[in-house]
Amino acid sequence: MTRRAITPKVLPSELPVKFAYSYAVRQGNELVISGLVSVDAEGRVKGVNDARQQADQIFANLAAVCEAADVGIDDVIETTTYCTDRSYLAAINDARVQFFTGPVKPTSTLVVVAGLARPEFLVEISARAVVLP
Repeated sequence: MTRRAITPKVLPSELPVKFAYSYAVRQGNELVISGLVSVDAEGRVKGVNDARQQADQIFANLAAVCEAADVGIDDVIETTTYCTDRSYLAAINDARVQFFTGPVKPTSTLVVVAGLARPEFLVEISARAVVLP
């Protein structure tokens, strides 16, 4: 079984090298996705002070990771969402409802935290997908 790191073109390629991680790792039929934040390919934060815009960007980044790994959105079975304020929950959920439209939604864990890697980050989402043979 082969293992490969996934780095989609829409995310900064230097960050995984600098911080010794992968955006995602695909091994066999499983894809494990690191916590994604609201950045573009140049590393610019999208949606500063706007949890909904950040969630939308994160889900777009999640879609790009899945596409780069040849995995469908409907193959996502689990998500963990971190946010820095409970008041963001409705905005995050609205973005989630628009993103996950398949018949079986992934499981979801949400954790409110004191802070994320940078103060501009309000939301971070990690995920796991399994592709059925």
